[in-house]
Amino acid sequence: MSSHGKKYLEALAKVERDKKYEPRAAIELVKETSITKFDGTVEVHLRMGLDPRQADQQVRDVVVLPHGLGKTVRVLVFAQGEGAALAQQAGADYVADTDEWIQKIQNGFTDFDVAISTPDMMGKAGRLGRVLGPRGLMPNPKAGTVVPASDLARVITESKAGRVEFRLDKTANLHVPIGKVSFEADKLFENFTALMAAIRKAKPSGAKGSYVRKVTVTSTMGPGIRIDPILAQGLETRE
Repeated sequence: MSSHGKKYLEALAKVERDKKYEPRAAIELVKETSITKFDGTVEVHLRMGLDPRQADQQVRDVVVLPHGLGKTVRVLVFAQGEGAALAQQAGADYVADTDEWIQKIQNGFTDFDVAISTPDMMGKAGRLGRVLGPRGLMPNPKAGTVVPASDLARVITESKAGRVEFRLDKTANLHVPIGKVSFEADKLFENFTALMAAIRKAKPSGAKGSYVRKVTVTSTMGPGIRIDPILAQGLETRE
């Protein structure tokens, strides 16, 4: 049975396990308790009061984090003709405009972080479900990654600037990165606030009772720090 190392236990000792922290205090603490030598990612994990089996209780949307994610985002665009030209002009890292590109991806090429497609290319992109689906890379209209050629520049720019998709998983949880440990606490807090505003906005029609049940923030390999879910949503009073 594995046990936690000395650094983790020292970091954990700084966290009051039963306390629900105010968001800004939690973010400051997550920076203090980061234990990796590399610049770890700060992530928010939310337990939602939703039933993933119900169509009217799904949550899937995107948020543009004001301070980005602190990493280089590689974008691949499925487009042809004018769309391909516009994608290249907008700074796409790869433009999949031929059958050779489709075959290359089928053979396992996934050296990109975001995939975008124009509607006319979805027939070809759809063949790649087994490769892109498990990696969360399949273009999808609900995620705003299937757009007309005229919108490619905007979506590519947003993706590189810190556009993040969040989606309810099968266990009714959301897992969303909000930046790097090296970010100033104020920037992480502003990214967190933008995320929570987007989650509130995405509340499905079928949601009943408590929408957000638990909120935890953590760094890569660091201890989880609980945030008061009411304060996290920017609500002043409890329901």
